[in-house]
Amino acid sequence: MSVSAMPTQSLTSTSQARRAAIGSFVGAVVDWYDFLLYGIIAALVFNAQFFPNVSPATGTLAALATFGVGFLFRPLGGIVFGHFGDQLGRKRMLILTVVLMGGATALIGLLPTYSTIGVWAPILLVLLRAIQGFAVGGEWGGAALMAIESAPRGKRAFYSSGVQVGYGVGLLLATGSVSLLSHYLDDAAFNSWGWRLPFLFSVVLVLIALKIRSSIEESPEFLETVKTG
Repeated sequence: MSVSAMPTQSLTSTSQARRAAIGSFVGAVVDWYDFLLYGIIAALVFNAQFFPNVSPATGTLAALATFGVGFLFRPLGGIVFGHFGDQLGRKRMLILTVVLMGGATALIGLLPTYSTIGVWAPILLVLLRAIQGFAVGGEWGGAALMAIESAPRGKRAFYSSGVQVGYGVGLLLATGSVSLLSHYLDDAAFNSWGWRLPFLFSVVLVLIALKIRSSIEESPEFLETVKTG
């Protein structure tokens, strides 16, 4: 009986490993798309929309400074999500990182500008950027760990490589979406409302990532730790 069960168990394990690898890859694409999109739009639009009371050069520097805020919060996200990933499970944390990143990105796309709410506009922009950095800090390590712990022995490096590939795909999606909009919209339309569309499109990507990640089994090593702990 145990011999006949072995092929089925092996196929199940391989299927789970593939889903974990795909889920890690897709989540990484979404998080890096959101994270890098901010930098592209910040260089093009945010100086005029959120820092209009300073010179164009100073406004651009201020907009790019908000981009750097995300990097400051990445280590904190790694620590916090790493801790709770050990306590509550890798899967829960990876779903949370995608929700946080997608929610912050969509809110940036809906954020009123300085002309509407004054100084609160750049303050909220920095806050949402900090949430992005916090989320991607947890995503990077958590996604790689989930893929590694779910992968067959001898193929862990390959199965976890999707996390790194996700960075490149996210960058291509971010630059591609901005390039298409800037090509088909005139400068006035893009600067007024067109820049918001790539941020709002993140909602679609998040829903896809959540559907995939919700079907992933929890990391076998985490389950073993819970069982023996």
